[in-house]
Amino acid sequence: MPRADTGDRFDDDDYPAYTMGRAAEMTGTTPAFLRALGEARLIEPLRSAGGHRRYSRYQLRLATRARELVDGGTPIEAACRIIILEDQLEEALRINERLRADPPSQA
Repeated sequence: MPRADTGDRFDDDDYPAYTMGRAAEMTGTTPAFLRALGEARLIEPLRSAGGHRRYSRYQLRLATRARELVDGGTPIEAACRIIILEDQLEEALRINERLRADPPSQA
């Protein structure tokens, strides 16, 4: 049976391509740390058909940032809140920039 082309999926930052073990290895953390980030609601991995956690590249970036903050002495709950606020600010700045580049028409 031919396999579907997965190239586009692996280029997608939101595609859950990485197992917990691989995600922990790539972020320099442990599976327990990734589970703690899930409990703190920073990242919510998708589950495979077999119930295994799968992480996206975007989630790995968040986990790496959390590790940096925790390594610097920030409690995990505070680190997760900081990252959420940073993410919200980044999105707001993107929207603001887009609106400046293409302002809505005045009716």
